[in-house]
Amino acid sequence: MNYLKNDVYFAADRFKVYINSIIHSWSKTLTALGFTLIPIFGFLDYFTMPKELLQEFGIYRFLNTLILVAQFFVIRYTKPSRYSFLHGYFASGFTSFIIAEMTVSLGGFNSSYYQGLNLVIIGVNLLIPWHTKHSAANGSITIFIYLILNIISGQEFDKRILANNLFFMTATVIIAVSINYVRHNLIRQEFQLRRELKEARDALWGEMEIAKKIQTALLPDNTSITGYEVYAKMIPAEEVGGDYYDIIETPNNETWLAIGDVSGHGVESGLIMMMTHTSIYSLINQNKNSKPSEVLNKVNYVIKENIRRLNVQRYMTLSILKLESNCFFHSGKHQDILIFRSKTGKVESVSSKGTWIGIIDNMKEYLTNEKVEIEKDDIILLFTDGLTEAQNRKEIMYDQNRLINMFEQNSKKPVKELVENIISDVQNYQNRQIDDITLLACKKL
Repeated sequence: MNYLKNDVYFAADRFKVYINSIIHSWSKTLTALGFTLIPIFGFLDYFTMPKELLQEFGIYRFLNTLILVAQFFVIRYTKPSRYSFLHGYFASGFTSFIIAEMTVSLGGFNSSYYQGLNLVIIGVNLLIPWHTKHSAANGSITIFIYLILNIISGQEFDKRILANNLFFMTATVIIAVSINYVRHNLIRQEFQLRRELKEARDALWGEMEIAKKIQTALLPDNTSITGYEVYAKMIPAEEVGGDYYDIIETPNNETWLAIGDVSGHGVESGLIMMMTHTSIYSLINQNKNSKPSEVLNKVNYVIKENIRRLNVQRYMTLSILKLESNCFFHSGKHQDILIFRSKTGKVESVSSKGTWIGIIDNMKEYLTNEKVEIEKDDIILLFTDGLTEAQNRKEIMYDQNRLINMFEQNSKKPVKELVENIISDVQNYQNRQIDDITLLACKKL
């Protein structure tokens, strides 16, 4: 219970800081509006006021403008605080004093110039979103100044005119208080909604971080498998990516590589990617002497059913390779498999065959197990389309030919350096990353 109370008090304090910053900012606007309009009203005086009062009114307006300019710079070069609301009192109080003095010069309570005070009440309370108690107090002070200065002047007046003037000024104060009551509550509600939105965003961000950690933890960290040197890197376009790769050595001494790409990216794609990882890992470890096509067919059954349950529109490209001592078998539909042949110094492109995961119920008739011979120092390169489809500022793709050139240029380097150099080249090439990027290199020892 104490935690709840502390949270309520903390939220109230945060709101006070928030509303004080708004009041401080809008007080600057209020003074700027004042020192802009007052000289304009001075120009109007020339046409509407008695000639003998023009000099006096000019002095009043000059002083009023000067004070508001000074106050503007004070507000500008000071920070918001719990006392920022006093700027509203000062600006309206001094301006009300000037206008009230002008009503005295124009005949006291009998003068209709009191309407200028209504403008002050409305202007201040429309611009400054302070509490209703300040609206009521500020309006009352304006009326009080008007009454005191005119009573002190001792001029005769018609009580009916005074009653009329006070009625309209009081009505203006009531309207201003009502408006600020509604606006203050709306600002409070807005603040509360923003706070709740921030808390929800932070909670979501935390969950995204957890999902990212889970996905990262599932990625293999082997750099050496029996008879091969291997290295891979994945760069998600978002916090959670839809690319998948795996490097697996089973207790039965079988070695497998896998690479895939779930359509789209983000949480849904990342979730399907993790399901794929779990399915492949379980099937390979539990079924000795499986063929890549058999694993793919069973994985497709699981993933398609899960996609249906998630009620999302997703599919996945996926290739699985089973490495032998002098060859590998591959199955599945994904990007071409690139092989650097050490004897020729050239890269060979091997097409993948089949269909995508999650499209049809039974893939068996569409899958084959293709055999590819491999010799010492040959390098297998697997990648996702986020690499070859990366675009520069002119929207020209990185494409597979550029990848092959980079592959050949870096073929004599360790596989880790080869992968890092290609990834770096892609990142320097692209204008911005719009898809997940994955690259895996496997060298025959």
